[in-house]
Amino acid sequence: MTKTVTKNLLSGPATLMYPKKKRTFAAITRGRVEVDIDRCIFCGLCGRRCPTYAIKVTKDCKEWQIDRLKCCSCNLCVEICPVKCLSMENQYSPALTLAEKAAAIYTSRKKVEASGT
Repeated sequence: MTKTVTKNLLSGPATLMYPKKKRTFAAITRGRVEVDIDRCIFCGLCGRRCPTYAIKVTKDCKEWQIDRLKCCSCNLCVEICPVKCLSMENQYSPALTLAEKAAAIYTSRKKVEASGT
């Protein structure tokens, strides 16, 4: 016990001084799901694989939507995507209040180009 007490007294603080020193996350840290909408084929496998039903894919409207408050960051949607258009960022979403709940739903739409015939 004396060894532990001495070590703790002589070493620096275990916490980071947040505003001055930012935390660096490991490469395998799971944060939030990001989508490359241009590569997405709107197959809907990610929405069916999601255990919390946080992802909704609409093939007709070419729309991909995720509710970040429902997402449990399990990485299952990223693993099952056949074209690998989903990725897991290693940064977390900022904290939200109840009034900002609508900001947690992220919608991405693919732009459909008009044909010039």
